[in-house]
Amino acid sequence: MEGAANWQLPVRADARRNINALLKAAMTVFATSGVDAPMREIAEQAGVGVGTIYRHFPVRADLIVAVCRNEVDTCAEAAATLAAQHPPRKALSCWIDRYIALVSAKRGLAAALHSGDPAYDGLPAYFENQLSPALDRLLKAAAAAGEIRSDVSARDLLWAVAGLCAPRRTDNFELARRMIDLLLDGLRAAPDAAIDAFATKI
Repeated sequence: MEGAANWQLPVRADARRNINALLKAAMTVFATSGVDAPMREIAEQAGVGVGTIYRHFPVRADLIVAVCRNEVDTCAEAAATLAAQHPPRKALSCWIDRYIALVSAKRGLAAALHSGDPAYDGLPAYFENQLSPALDRLLKAAAAAGEIRSDVSARDLLWAVAGLCAPRRTDNFELARRMIDLLLDGLRAAPDAAIDAFATKI
């Protein structure tokens, strides 16, 4: 997978700009036209020649892997920024919104990721290894502030949110968002108090 790693290596500023433009364009095109979209469509969106794509990503799988890793890295890095800008629970909620956007965007890549191609075998572990620590730090900060329960697993929450965002026949994202909001409400601290209050009414 040499091509998939090349975009991360130190390169000239102009080449780095081309790579960033390609990754952004590819994500947009894959989300709307699927991973089999013509390379020329991606090149046009990025404002580069088709040859530039193949220079950095010799085969299509290299580009798909690079796009996935770049999107995951961006989402993971957002955790620290949000933690510095907001109170713990607000930072957690904002990051979950970013994660939902990532999972929703990945729908355009689903055909490739579930194709059985060994080129993508390492991606699930990469997703979890990058995103779980980022989410775990947000969860611990919110728990330390007394804003959420302290027994929430980052891995469990990642899988739960991803499951709620999975494609459905109606593609009803508003419903998925409401379900995720209910899930996040369940993370609030002092659930026993709520249970006791309910018990007194029955």
